[in-house]
Amino acid sequence: GAEEPGMEAPALPLGCGGEGGSPAAGRTPEGEERRDAPQASVSNGGDAEGGKELVELKVIWNKNKYDVKFCLDSTGAELKQKIHSLTGLPPAMQKVMFKGLLPEEKTLREIKVTNGAKIMVVGSTINDVLAVNTPKEAAQQEVKAEENKKEPLCRQKQHRKVLDKGKPDDVMPSVKGVQERLPTVPLSGMYNKSGGKVRLTFKLEQDQLWIGTKERTEKLPMGSIKNVVSEPIEGHEDYHMMAFQLGPTEASYYWVYWVPTQYVDAIKDTVLGKWQYF
Repeated sequence: GAEEPGMEAPALPLGCGGEGGSPAAGRTPEGEERRDAPQASVSNGGDAEGGKELVELKVIWNKNKYDVKFCLDSTGAELKQKIHSLTGLPPAMQKVMFKGLLPEEKTLREIKVTNGAKIMVVGSTINDVLAVNTPKEAAQQEVKAEENKKEPLCRQKQHRKVLDKGKPDDVMPSVKGVQERLPTVPLSGMYNKSGGKVRLTFKLEQDQLWIGTKERTEKLPMGSIKNVVSEPIEGHEDYHMMAFQLGPTEASYYWVYWVPTQYVDAIKDTVLGKWQYF
């Protein structure tokens, strides 16, 4: 039962029984080596083994396309690991799209992924980010220093007229010092810059943010929002004022007041993608 030099046990598909597994993986109970046909060197991940059902995917990232066979009962998080092995893009920097933002905790079967499905991936590798950011660091530090000299946003006249109305009676409760995932219901009871009531609904399956007022609801693709900024409200640090940049300049900011602090990071991650903060 000794292994011949140069022979390696074939790896199992990721998410269908492990990556490579123990030293005994790929052997029969008698210790003999399996004589399976060699796998293609591309990202197929092997054929179905042990009755596991595979699905064929087209992963598209940065103008590159990858044909992938992947276990239908694997989770979104496991698919992110597979994408990492293909592209070098760490899972934390991936924004994976299939009919909206791909849920990490659900299986591909649960979200109804079928053969030939297109999986869109957005994100930049660490090296790409460093290559872009390094020359700008000095300029960015100067900008930050200049911003620090400015008075807080909540003291500026345009915001003061809204904040002076006080905290809305029906605003959602806040939890200071805690970060929570977005609730399943819309964030409501907040004000916009005209002092009208506004609610935020995150339609992850459509990759959209809905900004609703009494008069109308704006349905914005997440990708159209250039930036999200926020600042604690003085005297009420458990709530933030937040702006969504809908155009190329600060003049396009859509301001929302009295956002519960525990949802601020989740809103930024959902709209912009975690990879932008890496």
